[in-house]
Amino acid sequence: MSDQISQLREEIFALKQSRNAMIFAHNYQRDEVQAIADFTGDSLELARSARSVECEIIVLCGVFFMAESASIISPDKTVLLPEPDAGCPMAEMIEVNETRRVWKTFPGYDKQPSFIFPHEFSLRDIKKNNPGVPVVAYVNTSAAVKAESDICCTSANVVEIIESLSSDSVICVPDRNLAMWAQKNTRKRIIAWDGFCHVHDRVTVEDVMRARMDYPDALLMAHPECRMEVLELADQVTSTSGMLRYVQSSGAGEFIVGTELGLFYSLRKENPDKIFHPLRKDMICPNMKKTTLGSIVNALKNMELVVTVPEEIRASAKIALDRMIGAD
Repeated sequence: MSDQISQLREEIFALKQSRNAMIFAHNYQRDEVQAIADFTGDSLELARSARSVECEIIVLCGVFFMAESASIISPDKTVLLPEPDAGCPMAEMIEVNETRRVWKTFPGYDKQPSFIFPHEFSLRDIKKNNPGVPVVAYVNTSAAVKAESDICCTSANVVEIIESLSSDSVICVPDRNLAMWAQKNTRKRIIAWDGFCHVHDRVTVEDVMRARMDYPDALLMAHPECRMEVLELADQVTSTSGMLRYVQSSGAGEFIVGTELGLFYSLRKENPDKIFHPLRKDMICPNMKKTTLGSIVNALKNMELVVTVPEEIRASAKIALDRMIGAD
């Protein structure tokens, strides 16, 4: 550990104590950020922790929608996002407000087992043309989208959430790949949005075949944000937290990891005797890597950037989140 990192760590620990703060880090954060976090996990685990933790300040080391979710769930706490421009491109792909485009009839739309709406439509467009159909919003969405939704989900519980609804059809936004994975595992009709995670969507069948050839003894884990043709070739399809559990319970000693490379920190820390290979070496989310120890120090020193959600949006979004994680 370099002297600079050691100094920054000491400064963070001192600031945490004086501010009564706790640090939340997503599994995709830099190694050194995860190393000093009080809580690490996927979106669901961070949401649960934000609701139950006792502190005055949450430093959310992730992207903007995660800080919004923490603020929605714990409005009595101050939520800081160390990097103000750490956004999620997928979350930004869907808008709430109605567009000015004219609705077009899609031949056989109501008879298709699943359907992906193109980008020219907003969430309200989809709702207007599917009255009474509940909206399941991936947590990778803005507070405004959550407020227009009936319930939230994560990659860990999307099928469970969809199955919990009484309707035969559901609207699932914004990730088309996650929606199609859910469609494979439910008899309900999925009406999806044409969004995607650029890190996972880039993985191809050729990448899988190449990794299988390079590491013939390894089991392949894939995140459900990957394309369906990739998921069908995986030994295990699961969220980041699911991958950690799968590795710990498996007797195998070697794994191909089909998700953002930040997960390697926890995989190696929890399983020092096992070997891990990236499905692709470029599975890196630039936004997740923006947060540094220096930006955490700056956030705590100057109380920047405070993330809040307007009450009229927060109240509705909290209902959707509470339905996912369980109401108080």
